Amino acid sequence: MNIALFLSYVGSRYHGWQTQANGDTIQQALTSAVLKTTGCHVSLSGCGRTDAGVHARVYCANARFSTSIPLSRLPLALNARLPDDIAVREARIVPDDFDSRFSCKRKEYTYTVYNSRMRDPFLLERACFFPYPLDFSRVQAAAGMFEGTHDFKAVRRVGSPTKTTVRTIFYCTAEKSGDLITVKICGDGFLYNMVRAITGTLLYAGMNKLNPEDIPAILDSGDRALAGPTLPAAGLAMTGLWYDDFTLPLRSE
Repeated sequence: MNIALFLSYVGSRYHGWQTQANGDTIQQALTSAVLKTTGCHVSLSGCGRTDAGVHARVYCANARFSTSIPLSRLPLALNARLPDDIAVREARIVPDDFDSRFSCKRKEYTYTVYNSRMRDPFLLERACFFPYPLDFSRVQAAAGMFEGTHDFKAVRRVGSPTKTTVRTIFYCTAEKSGDLITVKICGDGFLYNMVRAITGTLLYAGMNKLNPEDIPAILDSGDRALAGPTLPAAGLAMTGLWYDDFTLPLRSE
């Protein structure tokens, strides 16, 4: 049977989702937990290749395997064999043709910025410390410029392979509460480092290093050097997933 596992994790000490030879990954840890719990060697498909240090409030992976453990108790059994920074929240049987990556219609990422002169140790590896003054109205204006279908070559890692750099962004918003800025971006797919580069561009707009109205021309140019910097991974988390097979979007609140 095809089983989907819904999990969350803190990615600080991992080299992203995908199994690698040179470091610990989420996929390796979850595959090992499934083997120890059910005796099954599985090939897990993940909903996205989160970068090293990136977190996930929600994440979906699926694989075909059998278990005598009731699905309602499978998360508890798996969590007993997972590190404390990874937790399976739910397990459910999904259609045979379901694939966590290719069946996903939309994804949401949230980037958190701590905009203060003084560091907060309790936000270490959860938010990007940014001590420079910002005009937040310019940050918000810049965010809206990324919405729609565009070629996002100018905000991806140079040299990263992909068939096309065209993506659709359904919304890109920035909100501020005290010293915390949260940027939420929902799209049908994302290029390597895309969310981190978009957020860096928003901060550049807030610092008056570029005008929000310049962003369409920057995207049209495809020139990575014209956009803002790629921010650190620690402030980024996957926070929403949408599938046709489920009646409600799996979204972190």
